[in-house]
This record gives sequence, structure tokens and C-alpha cells, in this order.
Amino acid sequence: MHVLAVIGPDDTARRALRDRFVAALSADGTVATVERSVGSSPARADDRTDGVDTTVAVGSEGWLATGTDRTVPDVVDDLAPTHDYCVLDDVSDANVPGVVLGDADHAGEVLASGESVDDVDVEAVVAALHDRLPHETLESLVERAKRAPGAEFSGAIATFTGRVRARDDPDDERTTHLEFETYQDVAAERMATIEAELEQREGVHEVVMHHRTGVVTAGEDIVFVVVLAGHRPEAFATVSDGIDRLKDEVPIFKKEATTDGEFWVHDRNDGAE
Repeated sequence: MHVLAVIGPDDTARRALRDRFVAALSADGTVATVERSVGSSPARADDRTDGVDTTVAVGSEGWLATGTDRTVPDVVDDLAPTHDYCVLDDVSDANVPGVVLGDADHAGEVLASGESVDDVDVEAVVAALHDRLPHETLESLVERAKRAPGAEFSGAIATFTGRVRARDDPDDERTTHLEFETYQDVAAERMATIEAELEQREGVHEVVMHHRTGVVTAGEDIVFVVVLAGHRPEAFATVSDGIDRLKDEVPIFKKEATTDGEFWVHDRNDGAE
């Protein structure tokens, strides 16, 4: 799922630009929009019963929800398996590609900016968004694998998730985050080659890999491998070989930040077991 933030202090202009992006993106796939609730909008926060963390209302025009236990990243993760695009409305602290109106700040990469809606080339921004890595979760990759040709012959889905380890043992300095850099096109092409070669195995119907880039904090997921296969032996073996080949063959470079400093890790791996 590709995620785009639309940022700006003028609610009317920002929402008009958001709607232009929704119209453009919806021609190519399913689109979700996310905004932070203020007071009773967009969901009826003041109607929530005391002691209930989440309230969901379902009606003829869709559903609204409000609660205290979900963050914007949580909601984006929830949407990834079922949507192609997500547009964040004035969520300026999200580290995702964005479009900025006026003098607003944005934590992520700025794809375009302008003083008015007409200053932004929607078509060019959409093209640039497609050049960026999508936001993936384990669940979104599993859903993709389930839609693969040959899914009716599969009886097993095996997965691997690599996470940022806080420390190897109790005496180590705590790792606060890892930062990953890559030659994006080269890494994507190499992963696609590994996927295709593993899919040539007897009984393997689909292999999907994804490695996140940028800053990933302690406890967060880094890398996923998903295998759809006829039976569990080939599924397990292919997942294991897949992560080994990804670590050995894909040019992804890692900087580790601990409470004692930062350093580049020279072996190319994901920092997880």
C-alpha cells in the first residue's frame, strides 16, 4: 500500500487537494483516508461510553470509529492488507511521502509543495509516489500470496519476520534503532530474482519478500518473507533459504544506533535472528 500525506494549515484547501488525490488514486485501486479526530469529528468521540476504549458505528455510507488504543501507524498497518493507497489528512508527523501547502512542516519526504491547490501537479506526484517503496506488513504480504496463481493447490503458508533486537544479552548497550540504506532499484531487482528462483521449486507457488528502509526502532519489524506452498516441508525450507539469500545477496546497508553511539555494520543483514 502506498501512503501519501497531504499537509496544510488551510482546512478547505487541504481537503480539496486530498480529494483530488483520492480521485486520481481510486482510478488505480482502493483508497483509504485517515485523519486525527478533533473533538467529535470525524467519529463521534463524545458518544463513547465510559470504560469503552473503541467505538465503531456502521451505516449505509460506511463506518466510523473512535477510540484511545490506536495510533495513526496502527491504523495504517490495519489498512495495508486491504487497500492499495492511504491518504493521510494533515498528519504532519508521519514519516511518509507528502505534499505540503503553505508553510506547514512535514516529517517525511516532500514530493511537492505550493501555496494553493493549483500549484500541485497531482499526476506528477502520483508518478513519484509509485517510484517509492510501498508500506507493507506481514499481513499485507500474506494476503498478496493468497491471491497468487496456484493458491488452490496450497496447504501451507510459512512466514519469517525479522525485528530490531534491543540487545544480544543483558550486559550489552541497548540498541535504540537501526537505519537501512539501499540502492532501491538494485535491491528490488535482486529480491525479485530470488523470489522467481525459489518459486521454481516443486510445490512452491509464491514467494514474497520485503525489507524496510530508513529508520526502524527497537522492537519494530524490519524484513518479511512469505511462502505459499503445497505442504509445510517445502514451505519451511523455502522461507529459511529465502531469508538467508536475502541477507547474503541483496545490497542493503545497516547503521546501528545504541545508547553508546552509532556505527555502520559491515555485513549485510537485517539485525535479527
